[in-house]
Amino acid sequence: MIDVAKVSAMIEEIAAQDVLPRFQALTAEEIHEKVAGELVTVVDLAVENLLSARLRDLLPGSLVVGEEAVHADPALMERLAADAPIWIIDPIDGTRNFAHGRPVFAIMVALLLGGESAGAWILEPVSGKFGVAERGGGAWLNGRRLRVASADTPARMSGSLHASSYAPSELARRIERHRDRVAAVKSLRCAGAEYLRLAAGETHFSLFTRLMPWDHVPGTLLHSEAGGTALCFDGTPYTAGRYRDLGLLMAPDRQSWQALHDCLLGQE
Repeated sequence: MIDVAKVSAMIEEIAAQDVLPRFQALTAEEIHEKVAGELVTVVDLAVENLLSARLRDLLPGSLVVGEEAVHADPALMERLAADAPIWIIDPIDGTRNFAHGRPVFAIMVALLLGGESAGAWILEPVSGKFGVAERGGGAWLNGRRLRVASADTPARMSGSLHASSYAPSELARRIERHRDRVAAVKSLRCAGAEYLRLAAGETHFSLFTRLMPWDHVPGTLLHSEAGGTALCFDGTPYTAGRYRDLGLLMAPDRQSWQALHDCLLGQE
């Protein structure tokens, strides 16, 4: 296994030197729309390049699957099936927040070994919150052990619902109709920030219908190492290669996962 502390220090250094100085200092020419509704900035590109090079150096023979590189070359997703160690990188999760000067964004990194999540790092550069997990070693936030919230009935649980434009319209409408069956719904527009709050027990659940690995591999390991249950809508485990699947639901435990699934995704 890689030296978790070395990866953490690298991410913190890049955040301090290459991200925070550009926060609330971008020009319009440094922000672009890569596809309809999705922004990318010069900082996303620079940070991904830096992380990719330094992580490969840290673990010779490893491969990288980064959000911006995949946008330029979708064939890079085939690396997820490789036997080599694989770094998964989201250089700026919550780019829209970052581009508009809002502080809720994160750097996310995960390491796959043998196809399984082995390490996860989620840093919010502005707040300094840094979630780190190693498979079998628990989940930690700035040195404090993380534990998910206690399970409850859906009507007493709060979280986030993300029925994206990629979801079938009938499913999206069903989720929207059922949102009043839970206590509260709030989106931070940053998966990394939501995973930190899930793992810390500040919220109970999250539901996503778009499963790109850089958005969810780091967070699902952090969440599971904090004691939570993260399963695809069909009740089977989420893995990095399931990015074409329909949806993912996180809950405090298996029983509450099923209750939330029935509540939010069940028929009328």
